[in-house]
Amino acid sequence: MAEQSKGSPIDPNEIAYVYMQVANHIAARIKSGELRPGARLLGERDLAAEYGVAHLTARRAVRELRERGLVLTLPAKGTFVAYPAEGDESSEGDGEE
Repeated sequence: MAEQSKGSPIDPNEIAYVYMQVANHIAARIKSGELRPGARLLGERDLAAEYGVAHLTARRAVRELRERGLVLTLPAKGTFVAYPAEGDESSEGDGEE
């Protein structure tokens, strides 16, 4: 929690919905490999606290990530980073050239 006080990735001056900023930040963390496939995301209330937003904003951000296919939510289990689909360009290329 103290780490977030260094500077939130949410920019109140950016012309974008806050939930999209949160979703974009988490998506960037997934793309960079910081959050790996199968990793469990924090719960919505914890995400809200981490980003300094309302829990319903965090819920909407998670929904956006689900719609993008980046995470999967299992009721009573949590939300997890999705594994890339077969043939996805972002997966490591061991295949043909």
